[in-house]
Amino acid sequence: MNIKLTEKFTPVYGPVKSWRYGRSLGIDPIGKTSTCSFNCVYCQLGEIEHKTSDRAIYISTEEILLELQKFSPWDDVDIITLSGSGEPTLALNLKDILQGIKQLTNKATLVLTNSTTLTDPDVRLALNLADKVSIKIDAVNQRQLKGINRPVSPINLSDIWQGIEQFRNQYQGKLAFQTMILSPWNHQAKAEYIQLIKNLKPNEIQLNTPTRPKPLKRQLDGRGNHTESPSYQVQKLRCISKEILEEFADEIYKKTKTPVSYKQEK
Repeated sequence: MNIKLTEKFTPVYGPVKSWRYGRSLGIDPIGKTSTCSFNCVYCQLGEIEHKTSDRAIYISTEEILLELQKFSPWDDVDIITLSGSGEPTLALNLKDILQGIKQLTNKATLVLTNSTTLTDPDVRLALNLADKVSIKIDAVNQRQLKGINRPVSPINLSDIWQGIEQFRNQYQGKLAFQTMILSPWNHQAKAEYIQLIKNLKPNEIQLNTPTRPKPLKRQLDGRGNHTESPSYQVQKLRCISKEILEEFADEIYKKTKTPVSYKQEK
């Protein structure tokens, strides 16, 4: 079952074609108002409407699971992904949602997170229920973090590193680092990133460049794959070349032996 996205909010959407995970059925525990602790310059949702690091129940677990049942038997779904309209770990009912998805579908689950909540033991406990967790790491210093991810105050990089380390020490599923590269990194930034990989030992690295356009205003359709000719105004961001991504991917693998995939320029 493939439902076309509209501006009418539904907490389940897709399946969305993902270059990393195949056909991904999206779960949005955040709601129509985009809500995140980051306001990334490349965000495919457009500018984040509600910037916060506070956790709350935005969409009830019951509503999500009832909507999910409409997609049964999920034959054309490879994975069920919690992402949607912002940072999914801001949902206080994250644990209940993950438990409900597994009981209902028995499909693999993935959570995409910016890791700003990982210092919270309740978040780490909930994420342990996910088969896969993909952590956004776009910055190796505070200047990069502020320039690219634009976090809400008082989030800083040292707290993010601490939370990732605490989570990695207990998580038994598959962990990926997802890194958006907007411009070539210098030698020091690459070295710090590679050292981080050596310390935290993720199962996979995913390098990306912003091939999806950024809506100038919030668009619900931004949760999925933008059409080739969207009906709303978008900003096309400059992508670095395939050669630059490939060179960095090779360097990471040679120095860490961690598998690296990358999204090349269209």
